[in-house]
Order: sequence, then structure tokens, then C-alpha cells
Amino acid sequence: MRQSVPVHSPSGVELAGLASLVVAVPAVALLANSGRRHTGAARRAHLLLAAGAAVATAAALAGALSAISYGSSRTLGQAVAAATALGTLTLLIGTLMLPGAAENRRAGLRHLLDGLIIAAALWFVGWVLVAEPTRILGGRTPVQCLSILLPAGVVAIAVGVTAMLAMHAHRPRHVTVRVAAGVTVVALAATALSSGICQGKADVVLVGALLLPAGLLVVAHAVKIADRPVTVTGDITQRGSGYAFVPMAAMIIAGTYHILAGGEFTGLGFLGVSVEGFALVSRQYLALGDVRNYTLQLRHREAHFRELAHTDPLTGLANRRGLVRALRERSATNRTLVSLDLDGFKNVNDMRGHDVGDAVLAEVGDRLRVNLRDGDVAARLGGDEFAVLMAASPEEALAVGQRLLTVLCEPYGTGDGPVFLSASIGVAGSPSPGDTGELMRDADLALRYAKQRGKNRVESYQKRYDELLRRHSVLENELRHAIDRDQLRLVFQPVVALPSVRPVGAEALLRWTHPELGSVRPDEFIPVAEESDLICVLGTWVLDQACAQLAKWLTAGHDVWVSVNLSPKELHAADYAGRVAAVLRKYGVPPQRLVLEVTEHAVATDMDELIRRLVELRSTGVRIALDDFGAGYSSLGQLRNLPVDILKIDRALVAEPESRTGMAAPLVDVVARLGHRLGLEVLAEGIGTPAQREVVEEAGCRLGQGSLFGWGVPAEHLETQLRTARQSGARPVPAARSRPTVTNSAPARSQIIMLGPGMRQVRAVLPTDPAFSSDQDVRSVDAPREMGQS
Repeated sequence: MRQSVPVHSPSGVELAGLASLVVAVPAVALLANSGRRHTGAARRAHLLLAAGAAVATAAALAGALSAISYGSSRTLGQAVAAATALGTLTLLIGTLMLPGAAENRRAGLRHLLDGLIIAAALWFVGWVLVAEPTRILGGRTPVQCLSILLPAGVVAIAVGVTAMLAMHAHRPRHVTVRVAAGVTVVALAATALSSGICQGKADVVLVGALLLPAGLLVVAHAVKIADRPVTVTGDITQRGSGYAFVPMAAMIIAGTYHILAGGEFTGLGFLGVSVEGFALVSRQYLALGDVRNYTLQLRHREAHFRELAHTDPLTGLANRRGLVRALRERSATNRTLVSLDLDGFKNVNDMRGHDVGDAVLAEVGDRLRVNLRDGDVAARLGGDEFAVLMAASPEEALAVGQRLLTVLCEPYGTGDGPVFLSASIGVAGSPSPGDTGELMRDADLALRYAKQRGKNRVESYQKRYDELLRRHSVLENELRHAIDRDQLRLVFQPVVALPSVRPVGAEALLRWTHPELGSVRPDEFIPVAEESDLICVLGTWVLDQACAQLAKWLTAGHDVWVSVNLSPKELHAADYAGRVAAVLRKYGVPPQRLVLEVTEHAVATDMDELIRRLVELRSTGVRIALDDFGAGYSSLGQLRNLPVDILKIDRALVAEPESRTGMAAPLVDVVARLGHRLGLEVLAEGIGTPAQREVVEEAGCRLGQGSLFGWGVPAEHLETQLRTARQSGARPVPAARSRPTVTNSAPARSQIIMLGPGMRQVRAVLPTDPAFSSDQDVRSVDAPREMGQS
């Protein structure tokens, strides 16, 4: 016999509740769609929210349909309670994973434990109110439906988590708090549904059915704006912890009231106390871990900042503090300090800009790192000054210094073209263990001595450097007053035409005679003037005195020109060309009679800027001579581009010993031919013997200078030589050498070529050319009509 299954007749309230639950389905769909649109951690959070909402909604719909179809029962209420609690917990986990809720998983766990502390306190207080003897709900207490304790516990946790997020979520907090509040409403709905189904109370089911879609809609709307930027605050010093006293105080007050009212502690009350204790201990463990991690972070930051305080930010090398620290850590007696300084680096900054200068300094740091041994400490002390600390003997350090000198003198590639620099290096060994200051001072003295001896060299410290330093200071102080005290004078070394040896010009040389120091050598006080920026003052005085003397000679009828040495600092001074023109106008000197000599060292700087400065000078009408050619800086390409008129062969090439080919001073012939081919007049300096003079003449040099023709003499002595040359005429030509025969109508060996407005170039005719004449008058490089002479 078939048994019939009783069918429950639904009431209007139950149908209304079912219809309300159906509204939750679109909210679930919105959350699922939001999860598909996101990536990474945000996607996981949104998918967890969608999954939790789906589980809670499905459990509520299934429970409501079952209750409508078959009636309410305790078993059905338990199932709905368990399923909705699971869905609500999933919603809570998704909430804690939302961007802005916590900076990491550890922070999310911290929020969850804080929520448990509040939840346990709410549970305990709720138990005291519901249990005997208080029984605040009276007969409506669901004693038989213990399953609702699951969603009720979730409600407590949700309230606690919402409170934590309200206090500690990243700003703006209202988004995360709104999601948590929506989850709390869902948890309340789950409690009401399971309780109503368990007790068969349709009105309670209706309340739950209305709360569930409302909570899910709040969550779905809030997550739309959950991806907005938040302000992350990870500093534990900004986290408040006073809230922990409130739950404990509530539990103490509730427990005291329960005991005084004659109540007994049951398993539910013990559960609340146990969870509270567990949560507090776990939270304390996490807090200690946070403090430990924060302390480690502080130590790492302190070590990092300490390292930054001892590191040069531009080169990555140690700075002065770092070098001093390394010196103190290494108290061994075999430590050696190498001091390095770039020669002429200030000109790079002035002409190319500080960006190029910084690039050069960074390249110096890289070269030092690559060329040092393990354990050596390289440091940038400031500006273009570097140092290297190594565990080596002074002899070994000298060898390292020579290698570094070669490396640092290589061209530096920049976006504006190569930069050529030299370096000066000083080496000092440790005088005694632990004497850091004296070691740095000795290395600095050796460096300064290297600069005074001409730069681009390595010097080892010697005790006599102390006396030299004191003399350097005395020279600097006395040199500042040398002009006012009339201690300076000019001497003039004659420049002669070859082969007639007739004086046609003179080089103005500065001399200093001090009443106490005596005669101070130029190679001693000129470097002092350059280091102390007195060179421009001295140069101005020399130019004025030289032009004044030249004007006197021209007035006396002497066909002569004067050359003045020009330092790189003067060349790059503002409006130097204007000052030269003003001095020429002051004394009425034809500009062609003044020759300004630029050393090859100036060519090692910015070529474009150098050319621009030289063009400005030549526009005044003066001639430019490239002095000391062959000293090692100039290249063929640079020589072709430089606007110079005269090429002065360095004395080292003139004094070069006989080569393997049997030719004496072979480079003189090469340089002379090169200069002639470029249209330059060639002057050989440093001629000290008849043999050297013969080599120079054979090479085709038409001008010579050196001790063979006379040292630097006062102006009146040179004037006597000029007067004698005028009265006696040209000197007899030495024994004729093999030269081509020329006619009397041959053109002069020096020709003026106009390159542009204010720019003229001298073209020299080679001795092998048919137009060359041995008796040509070469008293001046320019033709008489160019000088304004008759």
C-alpha cells in the first residue's frame, strides 16, 4: 500500500520570504561578474565574496523551499544554520582580502584575531543575558535549536571584524567597512532564517529573508568602488590597541553580574572565555612578532642610512667619513693611502656644465673600482679629489699609482664629445699604527707636490715636503703683494729668423725677485699662482707691461713682435678678448705684433669652447701660437681645427737623441713639414747647440728660440741687440746647403690668407718648394703692408 507524503500548505508570509530570497540571486550575479573583471589578489577576494554569497543564498533558498513544501523541522534548521554559517564565513574571508583591508596576510590575520576578541566578548555577554538566571528572552529562548549558535557566532565575529576594519583599514575606510557591514547583515539573516525554520516561526523567517538580499546588495554595491587608491599605513606605531580593554571589561562585568545573580558557568560560557583567551594570546604573539620585525627593519634602515652616510652618492665609492672609518678599522702598519686629483677638472665644469662633470666623476669611480684589488677601499673625498686605501708597501702603492695614472688619463666619453684630463697622485705610507690624520695629511702633501712639479705624475711622500708646504704658503702670501711692492719684472728671450739669426721677436718671461726669498724660479711660483687664482692678476700685469715695452720698440723703429704666455684660466675668463683689445688700444700697438701663446695643456679641455675662445682672440687681430707642441696632448685632428698661426715645437723634440735611422731629432722634421702643410709658421724652441740649430734649419723651421741665441734679458739689453742688428744688417748666411735655385722675383715665404672677417692664416712655403729663397727677409711673419709699415 503506497504511503502519501504530507505536503505543507504555504502561508503568505512564507511565500513573501521566498520571493525576497529570489532577489538575492542578482546580487550573487553582480559579485561573480565583479570577480571575472579583476585580476590578482583583488580577483581572489571578489570570487570569495561571490562564492560565499552563492552558498548563503542557495542554503537560504533550499531551506525556505523545504520549509514551504514539507514544513519546518529541527533537522532542516540545523542544515540551514551550518550552510549559511559556512557562506557567511567565506564572505568574511573575502572581505579581509579586499584591497585596502590589510597590507598583507599577516595583517589580515591580525584583524581576524582582533575580531575574535570582540566576538568572544559579545558571545560571553550574550550568553550571560540569555542563560539562567537572566533569560532576557524569556520563553522565546530557542533552547531546542542549538544549531543557531553557529550563525550567531558568525554574527559576533562579523561585528568584531567590522569594528576592526573601521579602526584600522586603509583610508578611505568606508568602502571596506561597508562590505563588512553587509556581511554582518547576511550573518544576522542566516541566524534569523535558521532560527525561524527550526522553531517554525514564519515571521522570523521573513525577517531573515528580507535581511539576506539587503546585505548582499550592500556588499555588491560596495565592491564596485573597492579598487580606488588607498593610503597604506604599515607603521605599527600608528596602530591603536586600547580597544582590547573594552571587551575584557565587558566580560569581567558580565561574569561578575552572572556570579552575583547565582548563575552557573556552562560549556557555552566556558567556550567564550576560552576563545577570548586564545585570541588574546595569539594576538600577543603576533604583536611580539610585529615588534621583532619592526626592530629588524629599524636596524636595517639604520645600517642603510649609516652606509649612506659613509658613501658618495654620485660615484658609489666611500666618502670622507667612509675612508676615515676604513682607516680606523685598519690599524696595520703596512697600510698605504693614495690621493688622486684630476688636473683641469674645473674647466670641464665651467665649459661643459656640471652634468658632464658629474658623468666624468662617475666614470672615474668606475675605473677605480675595476682597477683595484679586493680589500682596497676607494673613496671620493669631494669635488675631483679621490683616495685609495690599500694594504701594501709604499713601493707597491707607487706601482699601483702609475697604473691608475695611465687609466685616468684615458679620454672620457660624453655626449658632447671626449674629455681629456690628466691626474696627479700622491702616495704615503702609515707612519705609525692608528695615526689616521697624519697619514691623510702626508698623502695630501705628496699630491700637492705632484701638482707643483707639473701635474700628471705620481709622487711619494718625503719629510722634506713639510718644508716645501711651508714655503708654498709663504710664496702664496708674498705673491699677492708682489705687484704692489714692485717685485716683478719682465725679461725677453729673443726669437730669431733662420738662418740669418736676426732677432725678429721676443717672448716675455716673468721674473720675481723677493727681498728675503731672493730670486724665485718661475716653475715654483707659477703653479702657486695657478692654484691660488692669482694667475689672472699676474697675466693682466704681464700683458700690460709687454705691450707697453712693445710700443716703445715700435716707436724706436724696431721691426719686432712680442709673445705672451696665456694660461687656460685667462683664456676662459669672461671678455678676455675685449681686455686684450683694450690694452692694444691703450698703447697703440698693431694687433699683428702681439702673439698669445697657448700651451698644449689647454687643448686637453673642451675643443669646441677652446676654438670659440681662440676665434674671439684672433678677431682682435692678434696671432695665436700653440706652445710646447709634442708634449703629448694635441692630436692631428685637433691641430687641423685649431685657429692658430704659429706652431712652437717643444724643446723635448729638439733635444731628441739620434734615432735608429741615423737622423738627428727626426720628429722635428715631421712636425715642421706638418705645420707647413697646414699653413702654419713653425718655431723651434729650446735650441741650445749648433747641431740642434742645423737640424732645425734642415727641417725648414724659419724661426728659432733658445739659449744658443740668448737667454731672457731685460728690455734694454734686447733693445741693444735690435739696434745692433739694424745697424749691421743681416748676419752672413752659414755654409750653403743644398737648396733649389730661385729667381729674384720669387714670392715671400710667408703669405696671408683671409679666412673670414677678422680671421687670417699664415701660409708657409716649404724649403723644397721652388718659391723658397734663403735670403728672404723674415723679420716679421706678416708682410710689411699688413703691419702698416712702409
